[in-house]
Amino acid sequence: QVDLVESGGGSVQAGGSLRLSCAASRYTSSDYYIGWFRQAPGKEREGVAVIFPGGDTTWYTDSVKGRFTFYQDNTRNTLHLQMNSLKPEDTAMYYCAAGPSFMRFPGRSNEYNYWGQGTQVTVSS
Repeated sequence: QVDLVESGGGSVQAGGSLRLSCAASRYTSSDYYIGWFRQAPGKEREGVAVIFPGGDTTWYTDSVKGRFTFYQDNTRNTLHLQMNSLKPEDTAMYYCAAGPSFMRFPGRSNEYNYWGQGTQVTVSS
């Protein structure tokens, strides 16, 4: 059982920045993928960024490459999603999730077992 608690959401204007945090307990970085997903009203949940087990590899969806950075802090128990140059289309509920190291498709939400409660990000034009 992995417990995940997100924080850091809010409202910003386009071009602004936010940093989301995911505090993970009962978590070993070598055993899990950790992903950030987002879901806007009326849309499917989509993968945004993933840290692979061990923490040395990250994946980003194309729409956030160069703008978002996903990293772990020194303790490896808190993971941060730094979001810069935010756009209105980034508006969504953002979720942190953990999934097993043997998963096949880390960008797919149905591969993940554990989810946080979500944090809202709203970007105005």
